Amino acid sequence: LPAKDIVVVHRSDGSGTTFIWTSYLSKVSQNWSDKVGKGTAVQWPTGIGAQGNEGVANAVKGTGDTIGYVELAYALKTKMAYASLQNKEGKFIEPTLDSTKAAVTNAATNLPKGEDSWESVSLLDAPGAESYPIASFSYLLVYKDLSANPNLTKEKATALVSFMTWAVTDGQKASEPLSYVPLPESVVNHDLDTLKSLTYGDVSMASAVPEFGATSALILAGTVGVILVVMGLARRHTSTGFPSIAK
Repeated sequence: LPAKDIVVVHRSDGSGTTFIWTSYLSKVSQNWSDKVGKGTAVQWPTGIGAQGNEGVANAVKGTGDTIGYVELAYALKTKMAYASLQNKEGKFIEPTLDSTKAAVTNAATNLPKGEDSWESVSLLDAPGAESYPIASFSYLLVYKDLSANPNLTKEKATALVSFMTWAVTDGQKASEPLSYVPLPESVVNHDLDTLKSLTYGDVSMASAVPEFGATSALILAGTVGVILVVMGLARRHTSTGFPSIAK
């Protein structure tokens, strides 16, 4: 390769992609953790900023000798060149749906309850020879007591719970074309348990969560899903969260 300076392109706006990327850098580099840290936006020590995944992609594509980061779905969609990264087992792994699925399967164990803190949950630098080292859940946050939202009637709450149930079961069949990874069956069941714990005032919402006996077939079919986690959102009301997809 020619001996040229490499231009680093980063997000200029706050983003979850930046949070995942800087969290990974902080995990594998103490120097980065001490000097820059992690966040949806950080004080970058070098480089140029661009707006959104599209802006980063255009900057990298339109300028020679550049490097940047976007989420896998966008990289695959735009057919960008991407690098293999060394994982926890010392192997260099390409970012693919299979390598991301391996990371999710190997790291998504002993998950907390939906209503508990998920701050320590991480799929980064996951164990496993085939695991890609940068992966994350996407999360859906809702009140544990859905009546905490004054604009949400019981009928709307029932519809919301039914939709969320669909999202982590049958809805995952629509995810693979979007380049997201299916939730392992254990996480799907975890999400369903969380959904069954939701209430509307004193009324349980469990009846809005139908049983899905074909869950394992969905996962084995290689569909891509979303990871949901329910977490605390209100000062006076307990909230819950769950993974909705992996990416």
